[in-house]
Amino acid sequence: MAILPITQYGDEVLNKKTVPVDKVDAGLIEFIGDMFETMNNADGVGLAANQVGSNKSIFVIDVSEVKGLEHYGKVTFINPKITKRSEDTCNGEEGCLSIPYLRAEVKRSKTITIVYNDIQMNKIELEASDFFARVIQHEYDHLQGIYFTDRVETPQKSIKDYLVQVKNREIECDYPITPKPIVKYKGHK
Repeated sequence: MAILPITQYGDEVLNKKTVPVDKVDAGLIEFIGDMFETMNNADGVGLAANQVGSNKSIFVIDVSEVKGLEHYGKVTFINPKITKRSEDTCNGEEGCLSIPYLRAEVKRSKTITIVYNDIQMNKIELEASDFFARVIQHEYDHLQGIYFTDRVETPQKSIKDYLVQVKNREIECDYPITPKPIVKYKGHK
């Protein structure tokens, strides 16, 4: 397994919707293992495929160390679709490996239902609530090209300034990140 560099705010792959997975093969299983290793190396609890440069509709979550959620352990979500969100919401602090060290309050549905494929491509339906639902919604948003900062109700100037610093790779990380994207000249031909 390998630790992959994590894409950062502003990287093009994070701004686009991901594409469905047709089949699971040995290469994809190895990639999913790399995702778990990368996430654990960065002390995360969730990681979407586009956070490591892939456009596949996959995210992984490891809540094996979270009290009360240990029984879920490590979960791989392939081609997920949230089918139900409760009207009952709650605020909670979130962070993101693609926006290192920034934390902000985000309102999320308290309970959700999600349908996804496991690594054998079996269809699974899962109802999740509270913290587990929050993590799922956060990672699902990544697959839609949405950052958690897009969900902050009243983004402050300090958040916007911080995002520019992340995009410009001015924030030092203690885990590998992608290099600053090359901006192509868009002048006259």
